[in-house]
Amino acid sequence: MPQHKTQEPCIICVAITGSVSSKAHNPAVPISISEQLESTHESFDAGASIAHCHVRNEDGTPSSDPERFARLQEGLLKHCPGLILQFSTGGRSGAGRERGGMLPLRPDMASLTVGSTNFPTRVYENSPELVDWLSGEMLEHDIRAEIEVFDLSHIFKAADMLAAGQFNGPPHVQFVMGVKNSMPLDRAVFDFYRQTTQRLMPEATWCAAGIGRHQITMNEWCVAEGGHARTGLEDNVRMDQDTLAPSNAALVSRLVDICHEHGREAATPAEARTILGLRKSSAA
Repeated sequence: MPQHKTQEPCIICVAITGSVSSKAHNPAVPISISEQLESTHESFDAGASIAHCHVRNEDGTPSSDPERFARLQEGLLKHCPGLILQFSTGGRSGAGRERGGMLPLRPDMASLTVGSTNFPTRVYENSPELVDWLSGEMLEHDIRAEIEVFDLSHIFKAADMLAAGQFNGPPHVQFVMGVKNSMPLDRAVFDFYRQTTQRLMPEATWCAAGIGRHQITMNEWCVAEGGHARTGLEDNVRMDQDTLAPSNAALVSRLVDICHEHGREAATPAEARTILGLRKSSAA
């Protein structure tokens, strides 16, 4: 049954392009900077308050080029005032410290995976040295860490880092479920993840990403349990098993509808900044 409209607004993060999903999977996936700007603007208007950002080369391959991140950042600050910018430091677009080469641009947030895990065809490697360096860069540039949790140990590691003062504030913890060879979508595990996060880091906020066909299920779980949620073509190129998603904005709109079904509203960028304890937008 829908809840009364007294719950905290739901922060919607849209992962607009990623580093793997491509136009071969869905023509709606934005690749160029101009396509990403247009798609993010539409998603912003639909109700997204965080944009999870990767950048691509002209041929669509992953890139870690700080100049491309700067161009994307400039456009988003201009066209989506107040939108929370979250840069990815994931491993598909670079090696070692080049994964954090864009952090001096001072986005509001940046993703941080604090341990290694298996991906479909490779190991997603996050060495202790690299994790410490990335968190140090985020701390130096006043960037809030979003901890991408692929394994239970990542929650415990993040709690240790928080206690050691390696973050500039309570992290935003995201559970990633449904990646092949990593953690599958499992309701008991999801419940244990959020309970463990709340026990070890009661000041942290949390959300989750469901990969592929699991996206809508994860969206529903997050909203129903009072958390925040992520959607977008990076994680899922289909609206359902048979229909290609026409845009990132369509996936955001679907998530807004889920929020309404549970008596919640999508957080505005200003509300999201307050909930996360972020600095004011540089576009303000």
